Amino acid sequence: MSDMNSADNLPLPPMALSRWGTEAEARDLGEGIRGLLRDVLGVTAESGLRFDPGAVTASPSRLTESDLMALADIVGEGNVSADDAQRLPRARGKSTPDLLSWRLRPQVDCPDAVVAPRDDDEVSALLEWCGREGVAIVPFGGGTSVVGGLNPDAGDHRAVISVDLAHFDALESIDPESGEAVLGAGLSGPRAEALLADHGFSLGHFPQSFPYATLGGYAMTRSSGQASAGYGRFDEMVRGVTVVTPVGVIEAGRAPASAAGPDLRQWLLGSEGAFGVCTRVRLRIHPVPETVRHEAFRFPDFATGAAALRAVEQQGTGPTVIRLSDESETAVNLATATEAIGQGPDDGEGQAAGCLCLTLFEGTADHTGSRHAETRALLLAHGGVSLGAGPAEAWEHGRFGAPVLRDSLIDNGALVETLETATDWSNLPALREAVAGALSASLESSGTPALVMCHISHVYPTGASLYFTVVAGQRGEDPIAQWTDAKRAASEAIVRAGGTITHHHAVGVDHKPYLAAEIGEVGVRMLRAVKDAVDPRGVCNPGTLVP
Repeated sequence: MSDMNSADNLPLPPMALSRWGTEAEARDLGEGIRGLLRDVLGVTAESGLRFDPGAVTASPSRLTESDLMALADIVGEGNVSADDAQRLPRARGKSTPDLLSWRLRPQVDCPDAVVAPRDDDEVSALLEWCGREGVAIVPFGGGTSVVGGLNPDAGDHRAVISVDLAHFDALESIDPESGEAVLGAGLSGPRAEALLADHGFSLGHFPQSFPYATLGGYAMTRSSGQASAGYGRFDEMVRGVTVVTPVGVIEAGRAPASAAGPDLRQWLLGSEGAFGVCTRVRLRIHPVPETVRHEAFRFPDFATGAAALRAVEQQGTGPTVIRLSDESETAVNLATATEAIGQGPDDGEGQAAGCLCLTLFEGTADHTGSRHAETRALLLAHGGVSLGAGPAEAWEHGRFGAPVLRDSLIDNGALVETLETATDWSNLPALREAVAGALSASLESSGTPALVMCHISHVYPTGASLYFTVVAGQRGEDPIAQWTDAKRAASEAIVRAGGTITHHHAVGVDHKPYLAAEIGEVGVRMLRAVKDAVDPRGVCNPGTLVP
C-alpha cells in the first residue's frame, strides 16, 4: 500500500479494543465484588477469560489501491486508512458479546477502510461513490453501541467502510436568546459540554456512555440521559437535525412547533445510520445550573418506591434526576460509589434493607429549593425515609464508573450485561417479573445462579423505564451463546408482556428480530419505503434497524 494509510488526520478511537474505556481507566475489583463472585457464582480470576492482543487478526481489506485513491480524492489523503490499527477499533461495539468476542473470536471481521469526511459535500460525494462502486458504509461516532449497530455488514455489497464523524467537532453557532446551539455530530458529550460551558450553557444530557458517545450517536439512537426527568430525552432536545442521504441532504426541524405535516425529525431520530449520515444537530440548551441539591431516600420495597416515583412525575414536582433501585441492586450498592459495589448498603444507622431512591435538583437556588421541598414531601408521604445527601452525591461522583468494572468482571469469570425496556405504570410490575424470571431461568439452565438487578431511571407521566443489570457465572466453552440465549428469553418476555424492545439502547442488529412485533406489518412497510426512497442502493448501514 502507499503512504495514504498513514492517516495523519484520522484519530484513533480512544477506547481500548477489548474493554470499555481506556487502559488507564481499568480498575481492579474490590474484595466485596471478588467475594460475591467466588461465593455466589463460583468464579475467580483463574476461571476468567483473558484478552490476548497478540492473537488478534483483522480480515483483509477488500478495497483496491484504486478504491483508496478514489476515497482520498474525496476526503483527502490523510483521512483514509486501510491499516489494521484503524480498522480494528471500529469493528465492534461495546456489548458483552462484543467484549467476549475479543477474547474468544480474535479473528475479526473489520470494515475494509476508515474514512473521515470533513463537510457535508464530502459526505455526499462519499455516498455517491459508494452507491456507484457497490460499497456500504457504517457511520462511526464514539463506538459505544451495545446492540450490534457498528457491525461492518457489507450486505450485498463488495466491501464496507467505516465513516468516522471525528471532523464534525465544532460548536457551529449559539443562540442565547432562543436557548439553542448547533453542534457537530462528532462531538463527544464532554467536549460538547465544555464548548457550551464557555458561553455559560449546558446541554444536560448524561447517559452512562457520556465519556465517549457523540451527539450524532445520541440523535441516531434516541438516547436518554440520567437527567431525563429534568431535561428530557435527547430526541426532545433536538430542534433540528442534518442528515446527508444518498439522494440529498435533509434539514429537518424549523419552528418551535409546526403543523406542516409529519415531523421529519421523528423519521430521522433513531434511524441508526440506515437512512444516511447525521452531520449536525440543533439542540435546546440551558444556562449552567447555579445550584445542585441532592437527597436520597429508602423505601421498604420496590412497589412502594415505584408508586412514589409515579406520584412525583404525575404531580410534576420537577426533579432533575430521580431513580429507584430494587432490593437486589440496593443490596450490592450498585447505584452508589463504584468502589463500594458488593459491600452492601449502609444508611448511616447500620441498617441495610429496602430500595434506594436518589434525587438531584439543578437550577437557581429558589427553583431547586422549591422543587426539592415538594418532591421530598411527596416521597416521604409515600413511605420514603430520608438518607440525606450522601448516597446521591456518591452516585453523581461515580455514575460513569460502572461500565469500566464490567471488563474486570469478565476477566474474573463473570457474565455481566444490561438491557432495558419501558411500559405503562400499571404494567410495570408484570413486565419486571416477566423479564427477571426469563433471565434467571435461562441462566440457571446453563448451570449458574443469576443475580438480576433492576432500577427505574427514566420516568414519564404514564410510565417508566426498567433497566436490568445481570451478573452470572460464565459456563461452558461459549459464554457468548450463553448470554445470547438469555437475551433472547428476555426479549421474548418483553414482547409478550407488552414492553418496548428498547427504551434507549436502540434497535441495531440485536433487537431487530423483535421490531416487527412492536410496530406491526404496516410500520415495517413504512420503514422499508423510507429506506428505499433515501437509500435506493442500500449502502447505509445494511443489516441495522430495518426488518
